Amino acid sequence: MKRRLGRTSLELSPVGLGGVPLGEIYRTVPEPQARATLEAAWDAGIRYYDTSPWYGRGLSELRFGSMLRQQPRQDFVLSTKVGRTFHRPQDPSIFKGAFWKGGLSFEHRFDYTYDGIMRSYDQSLMRLGLNTIDLLLIHDLDVAEIGSDDLVKQYFTDLERSGWRALETLRHYGEIAGIGAGVNIMGTIPEFLRRFELDFFLVAMPYTLLDQAPLDHEFPLCEERGVGVVIGSPFASGILATGASASEPQYNYLPAPPAMLDKVRRIEKLCVDFGVPLKAAAYQFPLRHKIVASVVSGADTPEMARENAGLVDIEIPNEFWSALRDQGLVHSLSP
Repeated sequence: MKRRLGRTSLELSPVGLGGVPLGEIYRTVPEPQARATLEAAWDAGIRYYDTSPWYGRGLSELRFGSMLRQQPRQDFVLSTKVGRTFHRPQDPSIFKGAFWKGGLSFEHRFDYTYDGIMRSYDQSLMRLGLNTIDLLLIHDLDVAEIGSDDLVKQYFTDLERSGWRALETLRHYGEIAGIGAGVNIMGTIPEFLRRFELDFFLVAMPYTLLDQAPLDHEFPLCEERGVGVVIGSPFASGILATGASASEPQYNYLPAPPAMLDKVRRIEKLCVDFGVPLKAAAYQFPLRHKIVASVVSGADTPEMARENAGLVDIEIPNEFWSALRDQGLVHSLSP
C-alpha cells in the first residue's frame, strides 16, 4: 500500500531503494551486478528510488538512470539531491577521490547558491538520462557532513539569499513535485522549518529502532505543518541488520559502543521470544509512524534488494511492540 508524502501529490512505496551502495561506498560493484540489483528491486515491487550526485561522485545516478529509463515514467518516484556540483579534476591522471571505495573520478564543490542548485539539477538530469526528477533534497547541510560551523552558516546564508529561490521556482513551475532536506543529526529539522517551506525530510539516522529522539519535538513540528518523512538507514548503519554478535557491529558508521550493543542484545532476545526477525522489526518500526511515507535502504546485490523488499510483509504481533515499550527499549511515545 503506497503512502502519501507530506504535502506533495506523490505516493511512495513503503520500501525504497537507496543509492549509496551502488555508489561504491564500501566496495566496488561490477556493472552487471549493479544492473541485476536494480532489476531485482523493480521486480520485487520497489517503486521509490533515492540517489544523489554525491553517491560515487555521479556513479549512483548513472546506474539508477540506466534501469529507470527502461520503465514507464509514471510508475516510479525518483529523488536526488542538491548542494554539490561535479567537475573535471585539474589533473585527471593523478585524481584519487576520498571517502568512496570506487565511484567516478570527478571533483565536487559545495554550492547552495541559485546557480549551484540549478547546475546540480541539470547535471543530475543528464547523468540519469531522464528529463524529470520528482523530488529534490537539500543535501548534507549540517556540521557532521560539512565539517565546520562557519561553513554551515555560510551555506545556509547562500541558500536563503538565492538557492531557495531556485528550488521554489522548480516547484512552482511543476518541474519537481516537492522539496526536502536530508537529516543526519538532531536539531536540523527545526532549523530548516524555521527558514523554509519544505515538503518533507529524509531522516538518515536519528529515528530507528534504537533511537527515537525526534518524537519529543521534531516529529510533532513536522506533523503540525503537514511535512512528511522518509526514513533512511533503518538498520542504523549496520547493527540492526547484523545483530550485536557480528565481528564488527557498526552503529552510526562507527564501531557500536557497549551500551548500544547491550540494547541490541535485549531487542534480539525479544525478537527470539516473539519469532520476529530483527531486520523486519527494524524496517517496520519507522513505518508505524503516520508521517513516515517510506523506508529507504541500499543494496548492492539482487538478494539484498529482494530481502529488503520483503521485510514489510513479515507479520509482527502487536505484543512485540508493546513489549519493547514496556521494557523501555523504545520511546514511550513510539506508535
